[in-house]
Amino acid sequence: MLGTDFRQGSPNWLDLGSPDIEAAAAFYGELFGWRFVSAGPEAGGYGFFQLGGRTVAALGPLTDEGATSAWTVYFNAEDIQATAKAVKAGGGRIRTEPMDVMGEGWLAQATDPQGAEFALWQPAKTGGLQLTSADNTLVWVELHVPDPGAAIGFYEGLFGWRHEEMRAPGMTYRVLSTADGDQQQNSFGGVAPLGDEVSGAGSARWVPYFNVPDVDATVEAADANGGSVLMPAADVPDVGRIAWLADPAGAVFALLKPNPRQG
Repeated sequence: MLGTDFRQGSPNWLDLGSPDIEAAAAFYGELFGWRFVSAGPEAGGYGFFQLGGRTVAALGPLTDEGATSAWTVYFNAEDIQATAKAVKAGGGRIRTEPMDVMGEGWLAQATDPQGAEFALWQPAKTGGLQLTSADNTLVWVELHVPDPGAAIGFYEGLFGWRHEEMRAPGMTYRVLSTADGDQQQNSFGGVAPLGDEVSGAGSARWVPYFNVPDVDATVEAADANGGSVLMPAADVPDVGRIAWLADPAGAVFALLKPNPRQG
């Protein structure tokens, strides 16, 4: 599962683009107990979701014309210029060229060859998220694409990721891990074939999963606060209990209560 010892290709940041900052902060505050803290007037409305004083995600206004509300997963880039070039060489697109963000780090926004959007972060003063895999924090990221094999090749070219194939009901699931260290301990996400089983999930995308102590109760809270249930709570063998949701503005995310690890 995710940690905060970030290395090349680790998910190290997560933010939400929303048309209504106040409403989004209220929704996720009710759902996860997060507190929204502004980054200041120079940040253009951007700020941080915090839990117990530690940053667990971020929130900002939509800036591109025609953009819709969505979560964006960022991956650690030790050399963001070289990684951005590798995105283009692999058939992807750089939507925002690498730029310095007020000395906190370097940012680039990208789209992979199958249309899934993601971002790169090269840390400087801000290394990344301060808490992951605890209750109500990011625990897993999952890529849904038409051609998982091609996606694996693209991202391995960027980050050197390793993968392990697992059989799941009706499909092959690829578990992703960083290039070095213990493969199981450094797993952080997976790749699944794009299907139509989840309403509203008809395009390639990265989906963040948040660790929650009670999936069913969190689904009920989301529904009560204007969210939508895309996939009801269900048990996945050898994984845990999951559900897919959309917030009131339509941003898709998922919940996971992992099975206890066998030691």
